[in-house]
Amino acid sequence: MTLVMAPVPAPADPPEPARRVRTASSGADRVFRLSLLASGLTVLIIMGTIGLFLFYRGSQALADDGLKFLSTQAWEPDTHNFGIATVIVGTLLIAIVAVIFAVPLATGVALYISEYAPRRLRRTLINMVDLMAAVPSVVYGLWGFYFLTEKIIPLVRFLSTYFRWIPLVGIHDAHPDDPLQSLTIYENSTFIAGIVVALMIMPIICSVMRESFTQAPIGEREGAYALGATRWGMIRSVVLPFGKGGMIGGTMLGLGRAMGETIAIYMIISQVFQIQPEILRSGANTVSALIALRFETASPFELSALMAAGLALFALTLVVNFGASAVIARTRSGQLSDA
Repeated sequence: MTLVMAPVPAPADPPEPARRVRTASSGADRVFRLSLLASGLTVLIIMGTIGLFLFYRGSQALADDGLKFLSTQAWEPDTHNFGIATVIVGTLLIAIVAVIFAVPLATGVALYISEYAPRRLRRTLINMVDLMAAVPSVVYGLWGFYFLTEKIIPLVRFLSTYFRWIPLVGIHDAHPDDPLQSLTIYENSTFIAGIVVALMIMPIICSVMRESFTQAPIGEREGAYALGATRWGMIRSVVLPFGKGGMIGGTMLGLGRAMGETIAIYMIISQVFQIQPEILRSGANTVSALIALRFETASPFELSALMAAGLALFALTLVVNFGASAVIARTRSGQLSDA
């Protein structure tokens, strides 16, 4: 009987440690990197300076009113009875109405330009949408005041009559069947101002969405077609999920623009200093419109109160943008853009 001995395996070599890849950087690269760092720090410094300036100038009013500044509806700084409850609610309502109208419109335009429009027509459409963003806000305000208000009152009256069961839509003391009912109850409302602002923020939202949609991976597009998907099926399963970060980012960017809009809203709304939850009723107010209305004739103490109101709007805008950044970072397109 022959005994066969198995060969003893040789000891394995220790794994080679991973090598660090170093890129050769020239003087131009270092200058470019420092320039980018300086630009980022400059933006942070400017934002911090704005916040500190508003806080310093508004500290007198904040110290005098305390937490009541957030809950008081009246605006009578000379009697020390003032607050931003009315203007903050009005700012949010107009911004929300604007986003509700602008986002579907911007999404449809962005999808048509990126997925359906012929190549020869695509550049023309992009330029036309971008030109809408270049139109001054006072032009939108004039259009809304002299044209839209008159044309849209029948629609507003219809919505108030047949959809008054929807919260914030119905006007409780309106009587549409009364021929003597004045139509002024439907003018200068949050709804009309929101539509005007929606047209102003739509180009911004559309631009961000369009760039996000066009970056959807070609391989996944072709894979969807290879599996038998229609064009809409490919858009629904590839383009829209990939562009979710751009959709959220564009919406939040438009929301920030809507909350800070001044002239167009100032020209359209009828300013009231009480919380107005009925968006179809005449009367609204925003922080920016309040500042535009009172700034010229403000006393030193009222000017401090206006600065405090501006600080509140500044903080609200930062909260919205930081929240949007956190949501975008969790999406696929947001992670790729960060990389």
